[in-house]
Amino acid sequence: MKLKPINQQIVVIVGASSGIGRETALRFAKKGAKVVVAARSESGLAELVEEIKQLGGEAISVIADVSEFEQVKVIADQTVAAYGRLDTWIHVSGTSIVAPFDQLSPEEFRRVIDVNLNGQAYGAMVALPHLKKQGGGALIHVSSLAARVPFPLQSAYAASKHGIAGFLDSMRIELQYQKQPISVTNVMPAVTNTPIFNKIRTKLGVAPAGLPPYNKPSTVADAILYVAEHPTRDFVVGDMGRILEMLQRIAPSVVDRLFLQVGFTAQLTGEPKSADAPDNLYAPISGYDTNTSRLRLESG
Repeated sequence: MKLKPINQQIVVIVGASSGIGRETALRFAKKGAKVVVAARSESGLAELVEEIKQLGGEAISVIADVSEFEQVKVIADQTVAAYGRLDTWIHVSGTSIVAPFDQLSPEEFRRVIDVNLNGQAYGAMVALPHLKKQGGGALIHVSSLAARVPFPLQSAYAASKHGIAGFLDSMRIELQYQKQPISVTNVMPAVTNTPIFNKIRTKLGVAPAGLPPYNKPSTVADAILYVAEHPTRDFVVGDMGRILEMLQRIAPSVVDRLFLQVGFTAQLTGEPKSADAPDNLYAPISGYDTNTSRLRLESG
């Protein structure tokens, strides 16, 4: 299996208006790829496309809610209409609710699954026909260390990320059986310094935070750029993430004890935040799209 050099690729980045997705889009554009960026935030996408053009790159944007299959399909359709094909599909979109499981409503749990898991599946569904037609390419799905390691107070998030790992593993085998030269990668970042904890819903009474140490978004973007040229099955980003992932495989009870000791208090800040504060669960919120707005920390 061989992937094109980045400067020859048409790259779709879903969830590109802030954080890891935004940093990834900028890096692909700087390396000469033609970039299609998608998210719910019209203002965030417009700013990103303008920045890419100022760097001398080429980009278009598509507004889409990934929980709606038809909106995700439009991303692929507009990519092919604009550039004739797509080579690499990168799916980053995600949300969460920080709360004990028994404080979640069925609707809240379902929404996290719809965005994080179903949205990623929809991305693969719409990209695969194009990748098969042109004889290969890459599906890169950004899940989280939470796809392998338990994260208390984020049960819906952890369920969705575990689900991503499962569907990717099954789909990868199917594509191998079909002899399709399509690389399928699960990128699993440990905690990363992005605005997601400013955006997500919480029922803890205070603003949430991630568990240190923290990746830089650029570190995750570097991993994504690497697997866009080098077929890779799984890529855990961050030294602590790799240690925890290994421990979970060989001694899960040790990881349980670690999270019992630090997994609750480390996710709490001293900043009050009510359960009805604005969040991005059902609609985008403004003020967090630029790379200077990393005010909270993200678990993947």
